[in-house]
Amino acid sequence: MSVVTESAVRSALAKVDDPEIRKPITELGMVKSIDIADDASVHIVVWLTTAGCPMRSEITGRVTKAVADVAGVGTVSVDLDVMNDEQRTALRKSLRGDSAEPVIPFAQPGSLTRVYAVASGKGGVGKSSVTVNLAAAMAARGLSVGVLDADIYGHSVPRMLGTDARPTQVEKMIMPPIAHNVKMISIAQFTTGNTPVVWRGPMLHRALQQFLADVFWGDLDVLLLDLPPGTGDIAISIAQLIPGAEILVVTTPQPAAAEVAERAGAIALQTRQRIVGVVENMSWMELPDGSRMDVFGSGGGQAVADRLTKAVGSNVPLLGQIPLEQAVREAGDDGEPIVLRDPESPAAVALAAVAEKLSVRRRGLAGMSLSIDTTKNF
Repeated sequence: MSVVTESAVRSALAKVDDPEIRKPITELGMVKSIDIADDASVHIVVWLTTAGCPMRSEITGRVTKAVADVAGVGTVSVDLDVMNDEQRTALRKSLRGDSAEPVIPFAQPGSLTRVYAVASGKGGVGKSSVTVNLAAAMAARGLSVGVLDADIYGHSVPRMLGTDARPTQVEKMIMPPIAHNVKMISIAQFTTGNTPVVWRGPMLHRALQQFLADVFWGDLDVLLLDLPPGTGDIAISIAQLIPGAEILVVTTPQPAAAEVAERAGAIALQTRQRIVGVVENMSWMELPDGSRMDVFGSGGGQAVADRLTKAVGSNVPLLGQIPLEQAVREAGDDGEPIVLRDPESPAAVALAAVAEKLSVRRRGLAGMSLSIDTTKNF
């Protein structure tokens, strides 16, 4: 019979990630004690960050399973305790550093996170549907993805990702809920019911700044920002707070929508941001006989891409055309993106193809430190 050691139990616990922070609980200092009895039963006490931690059951389950898999272990019991203020401060410093004021990690020169600001000229073109499906598709590819619902007035991301979870706060650090392996934050998580948000420009800017700086996003590969329609306060704030964010324009084929979408993309001329491309949504409806109906006309997406290419002086590609499907709307209302519910559907295939193009893009060296000591002679 194997002898159970504390080292073996601790090694097992090192494989248990905190569900919100996504780091091992041993690394986060969450293991309070490990007691091994003569009959090989093991009792673990785990520190929670807050008394109201919404993940207490999941943490207990993960710890129990991990320790039970250690050779020779008998029964496993887990108790939970709560960190004190000093411990929470130490945790925050280990994750965010000792800066007096939170900084926006995505605005730092060394950031490797690709930030895409999903914009549209007008509402009703399916911008949020495109955003959550791209996020879910990227996460399914194994990337670490976050979505910031920057549409403060018309927030819809929580519903489309199927969660009503509230963020957990550790000191001034906010832990974003996770749905479909996508981290997300929205003003909807801080309001009661369907209460409208009635704010002016400065308050919008401050809210966006807090979502970017106070939320612990971790090491993201991609951050998607679901912008409100048009070229108002939020679009300007994004350019100020994250100058390296790239604009992804969503339009429908309809000429009227395309003209307005062109304006949303052309803001890059003033903010000096890069336009990564155009996505044409609701491009056509596939009929039972195999033919296509152009419900909203045709050619709008390519027209926007061509005109933006001419305006900015560099290639702005049409990244994809998403067919109009009732299932996309139904999946969004049910909180399960179509790329996960029915990945073989035409719309899901088209969305996944756009996600792949955005996922494999290489970063340039602009703004990044090359770690070269210029004082040395070569």
